[in-house]
Amino acid sequence: MRIQINLLFYLKKRSSYKSGPVAIYLRFNINGQRAETSTGKTCEPSRWNAQAGRASGTKEDIRTLNAYLDSLQTQAQELFRNMQIREEVLTAENVKNRFTGKEEKARTLVAVFEDHNQKMESLVGQEFEKSTLQRYNTCLTHVQDFLKLQYNLSDIPVDKITFKVLNDFEYYLRSIRKCGNNSAIKYVKNLGKIVRICIGNGWLTVDPYTNYKPKTKKTQRTVLTEEELIRLAEKQFSVERLSQVRDIFIFSCYTGLAYIDARKLKRSEVIKGIDGNLWIYTNRQKTDTLSRIPVLPAASAIIEKYADHPQSVNKGLLLPVMSNQKMNAYLKEIADLCRIHKPLTFHIARHTFATTVTLNNGVPIESVSKMMGHTSIKTTQIYAKVMDHKISEDMENLKQKLFT
Repeated sequence: MRIQINLLFYLKKRSSYKSGPVAIYLRFNINGQRAETSTGKTCEPSRWNAQAGRASGTKEDIRTLNAYLDSLQTQAQELFRNMQIREEVLTAENVKNRFTGKEEKARTLVAVFEDHNQKMESLVGQEFEKSTLQRYNTCLTHVQDFLKLQYNLSDIPVDKITFKVLNDFEYYLRSIRKCGNNSAIKYVKNLGKIVRICIGNGWLTVDPYTNYKPKTKKTQRTVLTEEELIRLAEKQFSVERLSQVRDIFIFSCYTGLAYIDARKLKRSEVIKGIDGNLWIYTNRQKTDTLSRIPVLPAASAIIEKYADHPQSVNKGLLLPVMSNQKMNAYLKEIADLCRIHKPLTFHIARHTFATTVTLNNGVPIESVSKMMGHTSIKTTQIYAKVMDHKISEDMENLKQKLFT
């Protein structure tokens, strides 16, 4: 991208100005960005030619003043050319600081990243989830390890972040960190937020992401079949903790609530809806969008079962939900006992609600999207797949129609 500099000398009157000489200022204009500094000289407004940006007249003092302004302009243009040759960051503020001898402290990638993460940490619980902060902290660690391995550096100036650096970082994530395709791309995109901060502040003038077009691969989401869901619900456990975890998992299978939303769900958020039946009215933690979910009988039975549970009563919560780590650990144990050969995690319940419970039973995708609290129906379309048994059932109906 071609960068041009425009220099303008002008008179800058103070708000209290009445009469007398006025200070002459030099304005730097680079691609629409402006910065200004005093020349240390003054001029009577009546002797100033605003169009030429010089004083008018032929007297010795005027010629001396104009010669001084000419020399300043030459110095500024020469400085600009040298900064271009050295491929330094070119903004109006940077050039002005170099011109006046007040160079701004060099901005570096890790320092900007650390500042971003510190600010994000102070907003956890308000604007960001703890998991989001953890992802950015992990990305920062990957960036630091990458810089050490690739360049033997602990940090680099932000203006050295190029398209090549992005590609090298992605290769590092795939080859050294053994990240999958989608994980690697997510980390590079996390880095992209830091780059946008640098661009917005004028510390970086060329966006290295302009030609960076990675493609995520569609992943096959694990869900429980109807048969597996029934087997899980009917299983009798001798250990109370397994029974409790199973019940809460089943509750999510029939409501579509993510772990964090099930854990924070209050009793006051279960109310009678327009049809006289129980509904869940809650805001999703992730997107802060309202989910309105009719309570199916299977979910209603679980609510009743834990209505008097001490952990729920004391905290005003609907269900006694354990930590996500414990839930997932116990779910793996439950899967073994129920002969479910899938890597069972709590989030699979949400996938199961979207597919097995709703979409595969003819619930319109628009309704599913509303219940799941999605901000875009495109997100819901990820779940819009059918099971083998549904395909078999549909084809059987077709055979009956065509051949009987």
